[in-house]
Parts: sequence; structure tokens; C-alpha cells
Amino acid sequence: MHKQLYRYLVIFIGGLSILLGLLGIILPLLPTTPFFILALSCFARSSPYFHQKLLKTPYLGATLQDWEKHKKIDKKRKSQIYLVVLSSFMLSILVLRESLLLQLLLLLIMSVLLFFIHRIDEK
Repeated sequence: MHKQLYRYLVIFIGGLSILLGLLGIILPLLPTTPFFILALSCFARSSPYFHQKLLKTPYLGATLQDWEKHKKIDKKRKSQIYLVVLSSFMLSILVLRESLLLQLLLLLIMSVLLFFIHRIDEK
């Protein structure tokens, strides 16, 4: 009974991570890739079917496969991630030009995010 409950809980967390990752495509404050990596980890522990589906997704599948095998991200993909993060945060900062405090907060969050992205090994 406990194993079944654990399995459903981990599948739920994986599904929630996918939803947050999808929101991260639209919202600059939510990082996409870490949520998909978390989902991959959850599904590896709970559902081989969902795990394989996630590994074969058209846009992120190759990145997730690299992460699972090597704990590294392709250099080109890492550059794309930099570009998306920078452009989305800069757009948000421009939109919030009336609020210096929010701009500074976004700049701080962007810097932390870029720092962690920079630390990921490249393939």
C-alpha cells in the first residue's frame, strides 16, 4: 500500500513539475529546464512509461537524455537557454520601467539563474 501511494505521489510531483516547466516557457521567473529535470527524476522512480515519454519529447528530449546520461548539457542548448533567460528578463525589466525596485529584483533573480546555468557542465 505504501509503495503504491509513494508511486502516485511521485507521479503527481512529476506532473506538477511538467506544468511548472511549461509555465516557465511563458513566465521568465520560472525556469523551464530544472522543472523538466525534476519531472524526469520523479518518473524514473515511479513510471517507466512517463519517463520514456519525457525523454522522447521533441524540444527537450535530447537535453534530458544528455542530463540523464552525463549530467551535462549540450553547449548549443546552453547558449539557447542563456538567450531565452536574458531576453525574457530584459523584456520584463523594460515593461516594468516604472518600478526600479522590481527591475532590481528581476536583475538579481536573472543573475542568480545565469550563475547556476553557467555552473552546469557542457557536453
